[in-house]
Amino acid sequence: MKSLLVLSAGIDRINRFVGRGTVWLILLSVLVSAGNAVVRKAFGVSSNAWLEAQWYLFAAAFLGCAGYVLLVDEHVRIDALSQRFAPRVRVWIDIVALAACVLPLTAIVGTIGWELFARAWTSGEMSSNTGGLVRWPVYLCIPVGMALLGLQALSELIKRVAHLRGLRERPSLREEDLPPFMPDPPAGTR
Repeated sequence: MKSLLVLSAGIDRINRFVGRGTVWLILLSVLVSAGNAVVRKAFGVSSNAWLEAQWYLFAAAFLGCAGYVLLVDEHVRIDALSQRFAPRVRVWIDIVALAACVLPLTAIVGTIGWELFARAWTSGEMSSNTGGLVRWPVYLCIPVGMALLGLQALSELIKRVAHLRGLRERPSLREEDLPPFMPDPPAGTR
């Protein structure tokens, strides 16, 4: 189990790094959007490539942070219902949801995304918009995002099983529990 917890900590580090890095993609998307709007209003010039670049950056940010959102326990859940259960029951609900829903979903969507990417890569698929971009980079975001989410689901499963075995105090650690700018939680808390 210790080696699985080491694997879990490694997955957590990867998703924390990628998730925190997505803020730069969002900033870049905002800057591209603002720049495109200024150029369009000031000079009457616009480009579909800039509009699509915004979309690509947002897709990369959204899909890239999926594992991070699960890591910091900010994903969608029905707290009004789950709060009524004992902590141990909530851990079991998480285990079932991760194993029966999240992992199969990431496998299916990741596979479909990979097929889209591979088809666009080999065909050189371009946007149908005038001046549009190649499509494979945005399609690649799908399997990468699903891989990060699937790995994080595996990490969360490991942590919850370790919690049930008494090897961890709590199954997850929210981002606000971490000291500011700390890359990893203190030893013994994850």
